[in-house]
Amino acid sequence: MDRQEFQDLTGQDVTPSEILSLATSLRQGFDPAKAQALVASLAHAAFAAPWRVVDTYDAAATGWLGDFAAPDLDLSPARAEPSVVSADLWCAFWALIEGTGKGRSALEFTAETAALSQHLAPTFLPASVAVSLHYPGVREAAALGYPPHITLQELAACSTGSIGRVFHDLLVENGFDIEVLDRDALGLRDLPSPLDYLNARILQCHDLWHIAAGYETTGLHEIGISAFQLAQFGHAYSAMVLAVTLTLAAREPMQFEIMMTLILSAWRHGRQAPALIGVDWPNLWNDPVEGVRSRLGLSGFESPYPPALFEMLQAAA
Repeated sequence: MDRQEFQDLTGQDVTPSEILSLATSLRQGFDPAKAQALVASLAHAAFAAPWRVVDTYDAAATGWLGDFAAPDLDLSPARAEPSVVSADLWCAFWALIEGTGKGRSALEFTAETAALSQHLAPTFLPASVAVSLHYPGVREAAALGYPPHITLQELAACSTGSIGRVFHDLLVENGFDIEVLDRDALGLRDLPSPLDYLNARILQCHDLWHIAAGYETTGLHEIGISAFQLAQFGHAYSAMVLAVTLTLAAREPMQFEIMMTLILSAWRHGRQAPALIGVDWPNLWNDPVEGVRSRLGLSGFESPYPPALFEMLQAAA
């Protein structure tokens, strides 16, 4: 992949019809130049134009997977002048690309990807605020105030087999932090509304959404749930993760096919699922997982590949 050409393409505002055409063509056969152009359009939405997330991913998913039904979601009222992607962001981006697969842990990858946001243009934050308010349920959920912490004690008190107890056991058995990262150390409360609420909420609900939406805690499904989260409320970190992931995958046809199929299947799942951002989870703690899905009208993710695919390939190697 030519770095300067990729950066130049990321600065372009490609139309949904062009993205649809690229994805349709790539599904029929891999072409490095077209793959670079398609990934650059996703990076454009991630780093410069968050109002383009839905029409970009919807077009890519339609071209790759075929037509699918999803609620109308027009982010164009939040449209502004695309942000300029800085040289510092590109420097950090390519360093992240170069270091992946060279002993970097998953937590380090997460931290370095999140750190890309430090280099976003000053215009990006207000654009993200405006865009986020158009996603279903966001305005109403954020109006409830900054989300209180969930505790292991309240989850431990839930009945066996309930979603609260399954959540508890997932955290304890895997040694996971209940909110993934420390929201206070990250200064999330200082973000403008509703980004303060959204970022704190996704930290506390990320592993819960794994359970409710049917994503396993494997390498493949961590990427998948990023696409689900992006579809649910335009999660900026998820957009950056997917831009990095697909830039890496675009170097090899089989990897590109796997990542595109997984990501766009999970995106479609997130678009078709009910809005989860404002769900009153404590009211559901003692319900079984399938009962929760039934009450919410939520289907489990139908993974196009074995969830442990990465781990299986590593073991075979």
